[in-house]
Amino acid sequence: MENFLLLATVYLITMVIAVPLSARLGLGSVLGYLICGILIGPVLNLTGSEMSDLQHFAEFGVVMMLFLIGLELEPRSLWNMRRKLLGLGGAQILGTILLLALIGVGLGLDWQVALAVGMILSLSSTAIVLQTLTEKGLMQTGGGRSAFAVLLTQDIAVIPMIALMPLLAPLTPRGGEHGEEHIGEALMANLPGWAATLATLAAVGAVILLGQYLIRPVFRFVVSSRLREMETAMALLIVVGIASLMILVGLSPALGTFLAGVMLAGSEFRHELESQIEPFKGLLLGLFFITVGAGMDFQLLFDKPVPVIGITTALIATKAGVLWLIARWTKMERKDRSLFTLSLAQAGEFGFVLISYAVALAILPRDLAQGFLLVIALSMLVTPLLFIIHSQIRRRLSEGAEPDIPGDDIDEQQPIIIAGIGRFGQVINRMVTMSGFQTTVLDHDLKVIQVMRRFGFKGYFGDPTRPEILAAAGLDKARILVAALDDPAANLKLITYARERRPDLHIIARARDRVNVYQLYAAGANDIIRELFDSSLRAGRYVLENAGLSEFEAAELAKIFYRLDRASLRELAEVWKPGVPLEQNPEYIQRSQELNRTLETALMNRFANEPDSSPPEEKEPGQAPSRPSREQRPDGR
Repeated sequence: MENFLLLATVYLITMVIAVPLSARLGLGSVLGYLICGILIGPVLNLTGSEMSDLQHFAEFGVVMMLFLIGLELEPRSLWNMRRKLLGLGGAQILGTILLLALIGVGLGLDWQVALAVGMILSLSSTAIVLQTLTEKGLMQTGGGRSAFAVLLTQDIAVIPMIALMPLLAPLTPRGGEHGEEHIGEALMANLPGWAATLATLAAVGAVILLGQYLIRPVFRFVVSSRLREMETAMALLIVVGIASLMILVGLSPALGTFLAGVMLAGSEFRHELESQIEPFKGLLLGLFFITVGAGMDFQLLFDKPVPVIGITTALIATKAGVLWLIARWTKMERKDRSLFTLSLAQAGEFGFVLISYAVALAILPRDLAQGFLLVIALSMLVTPLLFIIHSQIRRRLSEGAEPDIPGDDIDEQQPIIIAGIGRFGQVINRMVTMSGFQTTVLDHDLKVIQVMRRFGFKGYFGDPTRPEILAAAGLDKARILVAALDDPAANLKLITYARERRPDLHIIARARDRVNVYQLYAAGANDIIRELFDSSLRAGRYVLENAGLSEFEAAELAKIFYRLDRASLRELAEVWKPGVPLEQNPEYIQRSQELNRTLETALMNRFANEPDSSPPEEKEPGQAPSRPSREQRPDGR
């Protein structure tokens, strides 16, 4: 027990140091956990006899992860994405498995082993890719959305892969101690084949029925107790209980919890279950990756560096080739192909799960499994480098060839140009055109323009950052330019060019946040609107009203806040330094604190000497004054 606690302490210490450091370096949390394991095992050699018990415990992280994946898979959402899931995702998985399996057979592997290796290496790193796409703002690009569809397909495909693995297992195990223990624990191990099959089908049916009819009323009963710890206990009972049932009948516990998650995806307790399971999943899954890292044999890398690095390089090249062909086959735009290809070219964390499962079933020899563990880890380590290569390719494409799809022929030039017709630009365009003014609308998303035209609004397809598109739209004659692009970098590029071309042009710009405001201010924008500022100000006014202030008082304070905050932005823009984080700019921090004190004083003093500044409320004789309800307010708030 003491050794177990000591080992747990060592794991936690390395975890809280290495994982945040890895995340700050842009490597992602999965690689951070692997680094922890490498430090504990191959480097410091701190693993003991408790490691096998810890591995069994950590496997529940995988079980919980698949339960949460099931909770996210609502049938309607999957149906809406069916073309990308079956087209992009299905082609990638099947194509990669087939190609890798053929290569494995050509190298002398048994077909069962080659097929298992193909399934293991066909998957990409969901954790690293999604985190990197989000951090770099690439999730909403065409390549980012396509990559997400493939990753989602891969997450779903893990379930049939786990189900197929036992079919590849040899009749006589070759040394998978864990697999013998797992099979020995199954109650149905000594039953006839037909009875075991019936028991298996009954267990799967029981999971579906439990998820559909029993778990919901039981969860309602538990929630009625208003005891938070009982809700946590119920969530854990669902996962652990179903996993135990699957083990008893010789099935993968991950398969059972995934099915239960899908059954509960449409329930009213979906988000509550996610919030209860997520912390356990995160820690246990991290522990799983640590045990994987601790079990890696880096002596193999030192003894045979050329084969290991060569196989890793060949894996990335093979997967990239398959992805590139799929991108060409689906006629993906050139600017999206490199992101789609390079972001998914590595192996993934589910490969560790499948390798451990394949070893347990005696499909893979342990020495071969150790080699592939190294290959997967190395391919994940080079993922940041793949994104750097994509950035270089994208930069060259933007500087070189013209886009595949030319812009529309713009047949009219209006005094107001609106660049970007997303959620922000749509409201502006509707208000301006319905007030009797003519606009020229530009957007680089063809689908948005097509939808806009169906609703009777005129717009033109084309990249608003291209000088020839702006010239055709009448930039030289326009009075007002509204820069409302979703991408802050593209918006900044547009404003910089427009200001250089037309020093007299009035530019109204959309800003993502304060730093973006300063960038746009330096680029020459006249009026800068933060995306959420006005709506947040209005919400703050509601808070003041419901906290006890009258509508008049809350509105007055909102006006003061609006005026002084805008003034402070202009002052802070003067001390803002490009490329320097705000928290590392002492002059900015000092001036910001001074302006905040000024704002607080102005708000506190506004009604300090006025006992009741609100105008008298008119009412019928004999009627008591009352605050109007939200439904009664004329502005529809």
